[in-house]
Formats: sequence, structure tokens, C-alpha cells
Amino acid sequence: MHMNTPSRSTIRLTRRGRIALIAAGAVVAGTVVAVPLLSLGEDEEAKPTSLVIPAGWRASQVYEAIDKALTLPPGSTKKSLAKLDLKLPNDADGNPEGYLFPATYPLERAGKKATPDSLLSAMVDAANQKFSGAPIAAGAQRNAMNLYQAVTIASIVQAEAATKADMGKVARVIYNRLERGMPLQLDSTVNYALNRRTLRTSDADTRIESPYNSYQRMGLPPTPIANPGEDAMRAAINPAAGDWLYFVTVKPGDTRFTADYSEHQRNVDDFDKAQRKASPKPTK
Repeated sequence: MHMNTPSRSTIRLTRRGRIALIAAGAVVAGTVVAVPLLSLGEDEEAKPTSLVIPAGWRASQVYEAIDKALTLPPGSTKKSLAKLDLKLPNDADGNPEGYLFPATYPLERAGKKATPDSLLSAMVDAANQKFSGAPIAAGAQRNAMNLYQAVTIASIVQAEAATKADMGKVARVIYNRLERGMPLQLDSTVNYALNRRTLRTSDADTRIESPYNSYQRMGLPPTPIANPGEDAMRAAINPAAGDWLYFVTVKPGDTRFTADYSEHQRNVDDFDKAQRKASPKPTK
């Protein structure tokens, strides 16, 4: 279901003005934290001893980081999934997206070097330990969600909210839209379908054929779209109180939530102005 509006380009629920944060994330995404254990000679390269998975990474980023940390050929970790027996919910259908818990994982334990199997299993075990506790389970039930759906909402919250303070509000927008039978219309789900990250989503993007296209499909996407941390998970089961249906991050630190569509349009106009100011057209 779509809202009847004069312009499709103005109905987007969110366009995140987070250029600085995305730029910073791109740096983090390419790094494996190295902690040298011994003093090395000048010609000897320090090898990482642990792998840091930041909150909000997609499974594909985790696989690439594991390959890099273990100096494996690209694609090795992803290929290993077929023979793993990870402790995932039935709804996940073997896809660990959402359950690769963000934390620091050692690359060697008790003299044994880590493998893709051991690292992925450790991440899923950590997620199960964090998510399956009584408070989380009770919170999901209180919001008429099963745990997998709660993790899916948390993954969207992680992708959409720039700050911890905004996470509860983003979660509330999701619930409010679901309860009213409105499509979520979230750029983050479309970006997941297209395997990219961008602040702008075109009209053509919103028409792609994908179960992750929340402009065209009702309800939640079929799986999480990232691996959420504890803050996002807490927000997903304990959303802030409010009647908001729309939000847009006009610029970093300025996310505006509203239940009024006209006000949201004005906020989107401010976002567009901020984007044009940040990226002026080159002069001829």
C-alpha cells in the first residue's frame, strides 16, 4: 500500500544525512584490529591476534573480514557455510545474517588457530546468549513479535539510527507503520537488496523486484539486514513512546521524527538543501 502523494520522491521514510559517519565506517570496515603479542623485528610484520566485528556490519562484510584475518582466498568463509551446523532459528533457514554478534574474537585460543567455522560458530553462540535471555524474549512477546522478527527490527534500527538516542524512536516508527498496515519505505532495506550503501535512493530503486524492497512489499523483510548490537536490540524490544510515522536525518545530529506528512515533506526538503550544499555542482 502506498500513500497518495503528488511526488513519489517525497514519500521516503528516511534518507540518512550521514556522509561523515559512512566515510568513517568505510575505514573501519576495512580493518582488522591488530594487537601484537611479542616484539617483532623490523622486517617482521605484526599479525592480528583478534578480529573486531562492529555493530551494523552485514554478513558479507564479516565473511570478507574473516578471509582477510585468516589470510584465506576471498570467498572461503562464505563457501564454508554450506557445511556448518550453526545454532540458528528455524526462520533463518541457515542464513546467519543478524546472528553474527558484533564483538572482539580471538584468532587463536588455547594454542589452536581460528577457522571460519570456529569464528562463525562463536559469533552465533554469542548472539544466542545475548538475544535468548528472558528480558529479550519477554520484550519480543510484549510487542507481538517472535525473537527472529525482533532481531530483524533491531537490524533495521542499527542501519537507520545514527545515535543510541534515536534507536528507540526508529523502532517506534517501524512498529507504528506495521500496526497501521503501512509499508516501511526504508532505504536501508533497498540498499541491502542492492548490496550497497548510499544516502540517496532513486525512484527506480524503489521499484526493484525484491523481498527486501520495503517500498513495494508489506511487513518486515524476510531476514535481518545487518548484525545488530545490544543497544539496537534493546530499542527493538523497548521502543520509545510516540506517534511518529516518518523520520529523516537532515544532517548528522539532526534527525527529525514526525507523525505529520506535511511536516515530513518540509524536513525532506531541508535534507535535499543540506545535500546540495554539501555537494555543490561543479562550475563549468
